[in-house]
Amino acid sequence: MNASQWRLRRHICSREDFEAYLKEGETLTKEKFYPLVEMEELQEHADAISWKSPRPSGFLENDRAMALIFPCGKQEAPTVIILHVLMSASDRGYRRWAKKFNDQGWNVALLHLPFHYSRIPAHFFNGELAITGNLIRFGETVRQAVMEVRQLMAFFRARGCKEFGLWATSYGGWIGALTLSLEKDFCFACLMQPIVNPEHTIWKSPASGMLRRLLSGPQITAEDIARHSHLTSPIDSDPVCDPSRILIFGGTFDTLSPVSELEKLHSRWRGSHLMIFPQGHFGYTIMNEAYRVCLPYLQDHNLPVAS
Repeated sequence: MNASQWRLRRHICSREDFEAYLKEGETLTKEKFYPLVEMEELQEHADAISWKSPRPSGFLENDRAMALIFPCGKQEAPTVIILHVLMSASDRGYRRWAKKFNDQGWNVALLHLPFHYSRIPAHFFNGELAITGNLIRFGETVRQAVMEVRQLMAFFRARGCKEFGLWATSYGGWIGALTLSLEKDFCFACLMQPIVNPEHTIWKSPASGMLRRLLSGPQITAEDIARHSHLTSPIDSDPVCDPSRILIFGGTFDTLSPVSELEKLHSRWRGSHLMIFPQGHFGYTIMNEAYRVCLPYLQDHNLPVAS
C-alpha cells in the first residue's frame, strides 16, 4: 500500500478542492449521497452482467461496472453478494466460495469493485487508484461502489429475488457495511475485518504511512476527514436490516481493522454479533469460521445466524 501511494504521489487533491467537496457533503444524507438509480446500458453475458456506472470517475475502464454471476439453477433463489478485498490478487478463492453457496441453493454475484479486475485503467495496478492522496476520488470511489451494489440488488429483485446475503471482506466489508445502512433485504451479512473508521485507516494504520506524509503537503488533517464521516464511516451509521443478522469478524493481530474499532461498530449496532479470531488482517481462519457460523442459516432460514 505504501509503495503504491508513493508511486501515485502526484495523485493528490488540493486543500481548496477538498474543502469544497467537504462543504458539499455536509448538506447530504446517506440516502442522497448513495441514491438508487436505474441501470443504464445493461449487457447480460453468459456468466456476468455489465452496465454503465452511475457515478463516472473519468477512467473509461472503471466506468463500466461488472459483476460475475454464479447461478444455482433457480433464478428467484436468494442471492449472496460477494465484495472482495482491496487490490485483490485473484478471484479464484471467491469462485470456490461461490460454489459452496450454490450448493446450498443460493445464487451468487461477485461485484468487481471500482478500479479492480475488469475495471483497471491502462498503466495502473489492480485497485491502486481506489485509495490515493486524491481524497475526492477516494470518497467518490466508495460512493460509486455502494451505488453499484444497490443497483445489483435491484437487478436481482426484478428477477424474483427477495432475500440477500452479504459476504464482504476488508475494503469490501467497508462497502458492505455502508450498504447495510441503506438496504433492508439482507437475511445475513458477514463482515470480515471490515474497514469501519476511515479516520483510523488514514491516520493510524501502518498501511497508510505514505498517504499521511503526502497529505501533509496540502495540510489535510484528521479533523477534515471527520467532516465526511456521516457519509463514509460505518460507525456513524445504523443498519436498516435486522442487526441480529449481522456478523462481524475480527483478527486479534489486525492493525488495519483493529478489534477496538470493530467493538465500536458492534456497540452501536446493538444485536449484531462480534467474533474475534487469532489472525492478522490477512489469513484464512476467519473466512472458514464465517462460513461455519452461517451454514445452518443457509440451509434453513428460520434458524438463528450466529452460534
